[in-house]
Amino acid sequence: MAMTDVLNAEDIKKAVGAFSAAESFNYKKFFEMVGLKKKGPEDVKKVFQILDKDRSGFIEEDELKFVLKGFTPEGRDLSDKETKALLAAGDKDGDGKIGADEFATMVAES
Repeated sequence: MAMTDVLNAEDIKKAVGAFSAAESFNYKKFFEMVGLKKKGPEDVKKVFQILDKDRSGFIEEDELKFVLKGFTPEGRDLSDKETKALLAAGDKDGDGKIGADEFATMVAES
């Protein structure tokens, strides 16, 4: 499944482009711009599964670094600071990774 099966390609392009500068990533604004906030639980789960590259059931720190590339190959890598901030925002149980429920909560809070 491709991200464009769930989200509008133009919205993805605009959202990724808005955060192309280093240290500019804001997950709340990004999820809203990309249209994810308006999607239902099933679509949010599909996006989670696309971002969970190793199919572990979690998005780990090394996968978070490439979260923008998960939406489009033109996306940049997040900086270590941005990656750690995103992990801290999503990892509610402190296990060092973001599960599907934690991801859904992050999207809903954005």
